[in-house]
Amino acid sequence: MTENSSNKTATLHAYFGYRDAVGALRWLEKAFGFETTMEVPDDRGGIMHAEMRYGGVAFTLFTDEEGYDKPIRKGETVGHGSYIAFDTQEEVDGVHRSAVAAGAESVWEPAGTAWGNYRCRVADPEGYEWTFGTHRPGQPASW
Repeated sequence: MTENSSNKTATLHAYFGYRDAVGALRWLEKAFGFETTMEVPDDRGGIMHAEMRYGGVAFTLFTDEEGYDKPIRKGETVGHGSYIAFDTQEEVDGVHRSAVAAGAESVWEPAGTAWGNYRCRVADPEGYEWTFGTHRPGQPASW
C-alpha cells in the first residue's frame, strides 16, 4: 500500500461458485434481500455469470462445474467468508431471522463482541459463511 493510498478509489467484490447457482440466486434474494442485477445463463441450465447487490455491496457468482473444494469448518467456523456492515442492530437481527427462516444454519446468533461489533454469522445451503454486523471495517472505531 502506498503512502497516499487513502486518496485512491477502489472497490472490492467477491465471487462465488455455487453447484446450484440458479437456486443460490433465488435463495440469496429471499434470505438476505439481495437483488439480482445480472443473470447470464449457460447452455446447461446453470449460470455463466450473475451479479447481486444490496446497497453498496455487490458480488458475482457462477455455476461451479469443476466441483471446487469448499472450506471445511474447524471449530465453530471455516475461518473466512463475507462480512456485510449494516447501520443498526435491528438490521442484523432481521437478516439473521430471515436467513434462518430460509434454511441457513446459524453459526453465531446475533450478539455483541468484546471489540464493540454487533454481529451474526450464518452458513448458506452450500456452506458459504455470511457475517452481518454493525462495525464498518476501515473506518475509525469509537469504542
